[in-house]
Amino acid sequence: MVSIALEVACSLLAWLSLYAACCRWHRHRSREWSCRLVTLLHGVAVTCLSGYVALLDGPWPLTYAGSPNTPLQIHVLALTLGYFIFDLGWCLYFQTEGDLMLLHHMLSICGMIMVLGLGKSATEVNAVVFVSEITNPLLQARWFLREMGRYHTLLGEVVDFFFVLLFLVLRIAGGALIMYAMLASPQPSWLLKAGGLAMYLVSLGFLVEICHFVRRKMLKKFPSWTSLRSMNAPVKTNGHLTAH
Repeated sequence: MVSIALEVACSLLAWLSLYAACCRWHRHRSREWSCRLVTLLHGVAVTCLSGYVALLDGPWPLTYAGSPNTPLQIHVLALTLGYFIFDLGWCLYFQTEGDLMLLHHMLSICGMIMVLGLGKSATEVNAVVFVSEITNPLLQARWFLREMGRYHTLLGEVVDFFFVLLFLVLRIAGGALIMYAMLASPQPSWLLKAGGLAMYLVSLGFLVEICHFVRRKMLKKFPSWTSLRSMNAPVKTNGHLTAH
């Protein structure tokens, strides 16, 4: 357990050092710019690592929930836990996030600490990390596109589309499968099951926000679609279609 705590501390120090380096390299940018660069790097790295563990290295999370932690799972969770501690501290200090995101971070930290302490259930928690973090790089890409004035372009539309698609397919649908496997298995502790349910409720809260975003975007697009359709429609003159 001491070695795991040391590994988490090293992870936290590494993310802090990377943030400090980003602040130095991008002095003309805001502190949030540097923090989101760190978040982007974490999202890409942990998505690849947790995806490899969940899909290739195993054990399979839908059938082996509550199984003993493997060394690779411990390393991935320690790396992720260090980042979440860093990011929660940053969010609290700069007060940039709402209650839902802060709750997400606190639940994530508690869940990973519990799993690393118990020595089991990293299988399903690692899978939750994968389906949660896979949309994070796209979320950060949206923010950077806005900052650079390139969000309202085709690239911005593509990023939005894949962000919503991956959130629905992996975080909501995939998360539901992982949650069912965790609840159906007798191995995970009841406290971890309760935490998993709370995390899924937080995901549903994010889903509501995404639905509002999609609705607003569709309402903004609708007038341009209708005007484009009217421009392309044949014009009638005295009851007859005009020649083109």
